[in-house]
Amino acid sequence: QVQLVESGGGLVQAGGSLRLSCAASGRTFSTYNMGWFRQAPGKEREFVAAYRWPIVGTYYADSVKGRFTISRDSAKNTVYLQMNSLKPEDAAVYYCAARTSQGSNWTFWGQGTQVTVSS
Repeated sequence: QVQLVESGGGLVQAGGSLRLSCAASGRTFSTYNMGWFRQAPGKEREFVAAYRWPIVGTYYADSVKGRFTISRDSAKNTVYLQMNSLKPEDAAVYYCAARTSQGSNWTFWGQGTQVTVSS
């Protein structure tokens, strides 16, 4: 089992930056693929970014490419989402997720952290 706890959300002005963290527990964390998703009010949950493991690779939604960066610190069992040049449309609840391998279902989810971007 993997438990995920997000933090780092908050209120930021458009053009600003935030870094989200996802702390994971569980002995098999190091073998899992990790991802970030978001859900704005009245919208479907959407993919934001993913970190593939053990053959390292990163993937991004077109809407965040060049502005967001996903990274992983295995020693700390933590995944990060660095968000720069934030836009009002980036406002959402951001969720961390984990899956056993690329192509499998996203099985484990955190509780989410709110990101608000003021224009």
